[in-house]
Amino acid sequence: MKGMTLIVKKTTQLIAGLIFLYGIYIIVHGHLTPGGGFAGGVIVAGSFILLILSYGSDFMNLTRKETGSTITENTGILIALLIALMGMALGIKIFFSNWLPAGTVGELVSAGVIPLYNIFIGIEVAASILTIFLALLIFKEEVTK
Repeated sequence: MKGMTLIVKKTTQLIAGLIFLYGIYIIVHGHLTPGGGFAGGVIVAGSFILLILSYGSDFMNLTRKETGSTITENTGILIALLIALMGMALGIKIFFSNWLPAGTVGELVSAGVIPLYNIFIGIEVAASILTIFLALLIFKEEVTK
């Protein structure tokens, strides 16, 4: 797959970065506003999917064994699980307990470990959605050969 026209590629260059930043904003502010790790992760994955669709599958040197997104997915969920277990290691008897100070209500650095969960769940969801897209893209290319 070679990609689309020059106009589509240049427009995608301008838009994909803004979409990515908006996804990061949704992830980071998920404990203050509607959104969070899942919604922001889908938006971040959408920015990468937009780039792949406009530039073609050759843009990211896609091969049949795409492991980069799978490693990122597994790392994100592993770190979220380690944060959940950290509370138990600190002597709190509840899994997924809030072991960081809560902070001031309405501030960006507040809500204890919830922003950390949002960040790593966002990484995991973005990698998962991108892995699914890449699997479908590679499968389509294999079928059309």
